[in-house]
Amino acid sequence: MGTTASTALWYASRATGVVALVLLTVVVLLGIGVNRQRRLPGLPRFATTSLHRSMSLLAVAFVAIHVITAIADPYVTIGIAASVIPFTSPYRPLWLGLGAISLDIMIALILTSLVRARLGRRTWRAVHWLAYACWPAALAHGIGSSDDLRSGWLLGLTLACTAAVAAAVSWRAAAAVTARHRTAQAARLAGTAAGTGPDDRVRALTGAGAR
Repeated sequence: MGTTASTALWYASRATGVVALVLLTVVVLLGIGVNRQRRLPGLPRFATTSLHRSMSLLAVAFVAIHVITAIADPYVTIGIAASVIPFTSPYRPLWLGLGAISLDIMIALILTSLVRARLGRRTWRAVHWLAYACWPAALAHGIGSSDDLRSGWLLGLTLACTAAVAAAVSWRAAAAVTARHRTAQAARLAGTAAGTGPDDRVRALTGAGAR
């Protein structure tokens, strides 16, 4: 009976970890894809906000189940403290420590969201920039602590998540460079237009007549 329960917990921990990684990838992609108007192309702002919040909460739920089942599994002793205090686990401390960092970031995001009305917008945004560090920490945790993600279709899934985030980051960086270029070009055109006012045209005509 103990072996059956342990096996069930092991499968539950691995499965929820994989699902959590996929959901976190979707959350990161949504965050990267949001433009300055806080919306996604083709979606109104309220739909973008609702979708992002729903996916984030779903990811947190699967992470919670992943952590609980990992702690409850008697095959490896992890402990509650090691799940939130990085690099204190006797079992694969580096990889589980990265998982603890990812979990701590999620907790910080949830707490600051609950008290957002009491925080300044700048402080809230500064904390939420940590969300982008949550995903690579979770990815490294999954690859290092589980052999499942290093072969077969799970390896393909991991590579697909990595490629999707890399492509989204590249697209956002290129869009930012293009936006800065357009802004600079518009400023130059505005400066040129401002410099060719009526007085400039009179001086140009006077100079032409003198010659």
